[in-house]
Order: sequence, then C-alpha cells, then structure tokens
Amino acid sequence: MRALTRIRHYLQAVRQAKRNRSDLFGWLARRPQILFGTIGYETALLFSNRLDPKLKELAELKTAGLVNCEFCLDIGSALAHSSGLTEQQLRDLPRHRTSDAYSDLEKLVISFAEAMTATPAIDLADLRTELLTHLSKGQFAELTASIAWENQRARHNQGLGVRPTGMAEGMACAIPERAANEH
Repeated sequence: MRALTRIRHYLQAVRQAKRNRSDLFGWLARRPQILFGTIGYETALLFSNRLDPKLKELAELKTAGLVNCEFCLDIGSALAHSSGLTEQQLRDLPRHRTSDAYSDLEKLVISFAEAMTATPAIDLADLRTELLTHLSKGQFAELTASIAWENQRARHNQGLGVRPTGMAEGMACAIPERAANEH
C-alpha cells in the first residue's frame, strides 16, 4: 500500500511541473537503455518500503542540496510534503544539527547522507553502527541505496543541465531562495 501511495505522490508532483517539463526526458529519450535503466531503478526504490518515506526524503533532499541539483530539490520538496515533512524541516535542512525540527534519528539519517555524499565518503563506520541500532539491515540497505541513487541522479541532472520545473511552487521548497528566484 505504501508503494502505491508513493507512486501516486510522485505522479502528482510530476503533473505539477509548470516549466522545463521535457528537460530530463528529452535527454533520456536519446538513450533508451539509460531511460529504461533509470525507470527500473526508480521503480525498485518506489517499491522498497521498509524505510519510512520521511527518512528517505530527508536523506535524498540533503544529498540533492549538497550536489546542488535544483531539479532534485524541486521534486524532492514536493514529495517531502506528501511524506509528512514540515515546512520547518525543509527550511532547516542546511542547519539540521542545531534545529529542533528533527528527531535524533532524522538528524542521524541526514548526517549519514552528508557523509555518503562527500568525496571521498567520510566517517561512515560510526554512523553506520549508530543507524543500525535504529534501523533493520533491510531498512539500512534501502537508505544507502536511496542516497547513492540520489547522488547519481543529481549529478546526472547537473551534467545535463536539467532545470527545476516548479513542482514545489506554492509550498516550502529546499531550493535556496536566491536560486529559486533566478528560474
């Protein structure tokens, strides 16, 4: 049931796109193998439902922010609302360590996303150990797959020049204010 809800929210977010709609699919259509591989992995992550979607969205948004993929922050912000993230959580993401908007587990997940996204990945052992006291191995595997995929997705979009589409317009968005006003 959770997978169907996530798919519905994903499709709603895509329907809300107001501009630059064909950027990503225009590029991917040129290489059908990559398009189908992308769809396959995205679908696998949508149907992986051991991890609370809220934790997954936090990790993906933090990763997208570190890579500076405005398209990912746009769609991620729209999906975050449907997963139960608050406007305060979206605004406080850059300063998550000192924010009261997050639980200890949420702060740990965000810190893990930061560590995995750093090049090279840093300080993973202690974070992994701590996370495994809160998550099952299946949930942890899903979290790492989501963060790794968001790194790939965000860097791919950055390289192609994929721009935000306005999926999160009218709601709190993790795109920094200055960047959102430029588009």
